[in-house]
Amino acid sequence: MAADNDPESEVFEITDFTTASEWERFVSRVEELLNEWKLTENYVEELSPEKGAYISGSWGEQSQDVHFADFKFYITHHFLKEECKKNGKGEEDTLPLAMQDLLCMHNDFPPRAHCLVRWYGLREFVVISPGANCEAIISESKCNLLLSSISMSLANSGCQVPIFVQIQQKWRRIYAGECQGPGVRTDFEIVHLRKVPSQYNHLSGLLDIFRSKIGCNMLPLPPVDITIRYTYILQDWQQSSWPQQPPDFDTLLGGEVGGVEFGSLPFGACEEPISELHLATTWPHLTEGIIIDNDVYSDLDPLQAPHWSVRVRTADNLQCLLGDFITEFFKLCCRKESAEEILGRGHAQEEGQENSDISSALSKLTEPAAPVPLSKLSVSSMVHSARKHIRRRRHIDESPLNVDVLNSILLYLFPDAAVEKSSGKEKITQSHFFRTSEQEKSSDNNLFLQLKSAPSDSLTYRLTLCLCMVNYSYGGLPAVTHLWQEFVLELRYRWENNYLIYGLTTGSPDLRCCLLHQKFQMLNCCIERKRGRDEARKAQERNGDGEHKASGGKASGTTTTKEPSQGKSWDSRSDSEEEFFECPSDQGEMETFQTEGEKDSSRFKAEGRLHPYNNMTLLNSTEPLYVPVTQEPAPMTEDQLEEQSEVLAKLGTSAKGTHLRAQMQSACLLSDMESFKAANPGCVLEDFVRWYSPRDYVEEEVFNEKGRTVLKGELSARMKIPGNTWVETWETARVTPARRQKRLFDDTKEAEKVLHYLVMLKPGDLACHLLPCLLHAAIVKLKHEESTENIPSVGKNIQQATSQANKLLHSVNYDYKRLEDFINQLVTMERVITEARSLKAKFAVDEEENNGETALELQKVVTSLLEEPEVVVIGAGQARIGRIIHRLFINAQRAALLSPMDEDLEPAAESRKIPDFPPPAGREILLRTCVPRPAPYSKALPQRLFCVLMKDEFRLAGAFSSDTSFF
Repeated sequence: MAADNDPESEVFEITDFTTASEWERFVSRVEELLNEWKLTENYVEELSPEKGAYISGSWGEQSQDVHFADFKFYITHHFLKEECKKNGKGEEDTLPLAMQDLLCMHNDFPPRAHCLVRWYGLREFVVISPGANCEAIISESKCNLLLSSISMSLANSGCQVPIFVQIQQKWRRIYAGECQGPGVRTDFEIVHLRKVPSQYNHLSGLLDIFRSKIGCNMLPLPPVDITIRYTYILQDWQQSSWPQQPPDFDTLLGGEVGGVEFGSLPFGACEEPISELHLATTWPHLTEGIIIDNDVYSDLDPLQAPHWSVRVRTADNLQCLLGDFITEFFKLCCRKESAEEILGRGHAQEEGQENSDISSALSKLTEPAAPVPLSKLSVSSMVHSARKHIRRRRHIDESPLNVDVLNSILLYLFPDAAVEKSSGKEKITQSHFFRTSEQEKSSDNNLFLQLKSAPSDSLTYRLTLCLCMVNYSYGGLPAVTHLWQEFVLELRYRWENNYLIYGLTTGSPDLRCCLLHQKFQMLNCCIERKRGRDEARKAQERNGDGEHKASGGKASGTTTTKEPSQGKSWDSRSDSEEEFFECPSDQGEMETFQTEGEKDSSRFKAEGRLHPYNNMTLLNSTEPLYVPVTQEPAPMTEDQLEEQSEVLAKLGTSAKGTHLRAQMQSACLLSDMESFKAANPGCVLEDFVRWYSPRDYVEEEVFNEKGRTVLKGELSARMKIPGNTWVETWETARVTPARRQKRLFDDTKEAEKVLHYLVMLKPGDLACHLLPCLLHAAIVKLKHEESTENIPSVGKNIQQATSQANKLLHSVNYDYKRLEDFINQLVTMERVITEARSLKAKFAVDEEENNGETALELQKVVTSLLEEPEVVVIGAGQARIGRIIHRLFINAQRAALLSPMDEDLEPAAESRKIPDFPPPAGREILLRTCVPRPAPYSKALPQRLFCVLMKDEFRLAGAFSSDTSFF
């Protein structure tokens, strides 16, 4: 009794047998996913998959992670996206879709599909596979545990979608699975061996395996539907030539494959792009009595196969010339070294000394004591002759870029230096070097505007191509830096000697182009302005006009001669002394005029007139209103416009800042008003507005004292606002013709700014500036090459790439990752075009049948091979394409099995009976039937066995259905 009253004796352990185990949690999680993906909802199928639906249709998948204890699995749902399903409850005796698909014959051997789709013909299934870092499931007990888990999940959820479990090593692709339906079940089993057993190396042995597995005791035996597919591989292309430009040993490229001259981008592959051609011969829907295939004899002749299909395998990591050029140049954009760091301080200092020596040497060459007409000189020849005595101190090996290559590039960039020029021949010279049709020019204009690059006949475009070639073939970054220094030196020489830069349009910079092209145009604009002043000065000197000679040149608004000058007045003042054009003798007169307040300005002589304006007269006199000679607005590049905008924005919104901003913005207006006053003495603001802004001068009909209708005008409302900028500017404007005004555009200062910008530009930044031009050239090259091959997919991709490049290149800061992806797209298009050419060269082997109809058929087949995973040869071996493919195999067989001596002995070769085709690289045999299992009185259900026989692989993938209601 004492023991019974002891409190410790009342303590006992409680075991909770309702706690879920790891196995139960795993099964429950799988069921949850099946319900979440709505795989437990059975539906009725209206139609079976159409023929080719597995190829043309879109496949989808969804994945989740599941855990079995600490072991991670991936569960993935694969399905064919189709619209032929209807939700609803099927009849009780309706088989699951997976079982129906086992007997479907519309989509046998689908290419580029999941292996379970190819082996079992399924359109929907679930796969459970080990995680990425988990070991393979090799143990038989673990495999059985997983199979029992999925069987339980299918039974509990009512899901009729088959579930597979990946077992053994992943590379073996072994799956075990199960599908359950109302009273039926299908087991999916796979056998995988490295070698084919001899007794099963033919159709007869495989039929024995199939019969023994289904265990059918019916008499007579149900017919077995047989489908056979043999695949032959062609790897030898000796009968066809490689479609790539051969090396030209006479060019500067030194015999490089695919080499081109300056101004072009290479194109094509450096190796054979097509590695293999696979021919699949298929015998569909055969029965045992129709065909014989055993260890003694076989009826399976590929030429007699009713269905042929071909596909090609391309080379991995194919090296393409255009892609390599662009990729290597794109790498320069990420380099941050300066020219001094790349070439070395000593080399850079020597270049600087060379520049000064060349400048002095060129000055000696152009001394007035020995004037030489430009038509008898070439710029490059003078520059190169001046360099000779300097480069004697330097070994040729020390120069990053070969002198001959450098001279050739400079001659290509500045061809006007080597052509004898005279008045009126410069345009002929440009058309001689660049001939483009109007259609090509219009298309190119649209393209370079989209990409913000430069026209294809411009100096910037050609410089890009040269730098790209130098970077790839002639020394990389050091050679690029060297060429750039020489190029800038040539530009400075042309500025100092008033030679227009070849390959640039005159006028203001085009803001639609890249910034570097705008800089070149700005420098050319400075040269044009400077030449115009010098030519006008010399013209006045010849006419004996001393006043004009003292004033420093013509007004900026007059027409500039586009032809090069025939000489240079070296005794004229420097540009730094010409910032103001007023001469000392005029200052007193102008000061007296200003102190009088312009009360009697009509007594002064008019200056700077062009022509009368629309028969108008001044409001306060009967004198005609003349259009004045005005200065042209100062041209600006986009970076200068941004800088000006920032300066104006920093002035703020205060009264002082607003007034200062108005003065800065009205510099051109002030100049035009002063020119107008000089051309029209006695004029008023209303006269200026009538010419400059007619909309701001409002006229209306009124009656005068005599009752007649007359026009009376006045300034618009905005012109009458107090503190109007126009009114204030008119009051401060002096009577000064354009030739006496301070220049709105200081060409000397702007040219030096441009040259300094170019000298200080790092090679990496230079590559970034020229990248739009390079991509422009690449797209043009792809368009040209695609037009000769007519590949629709490539043409569509080029249009999409152009739109994408438009967005990438117009951004302020480049997205290098997206640009790299874009370049890879261009490389892919180049690869496809190269593959098309290779295929055309290989198929066009039968000259006798190479007529127009065959060419169109070949074009269609080649395009289909590049765009589709597999192409059906209509007519099989009896069609033209079939005969061409047959000939390819015959030539490859003869080359492989005949020695050179045998090829000379035709009868001997015939006696050896060389087969037309090699042994098949792969044999696939599909067996299908519908028999009752496991008992003769069970429901007849589909049975399927897919057999793969290869040199190093033997695989049997079986799907065996059984009746679970009566067995």
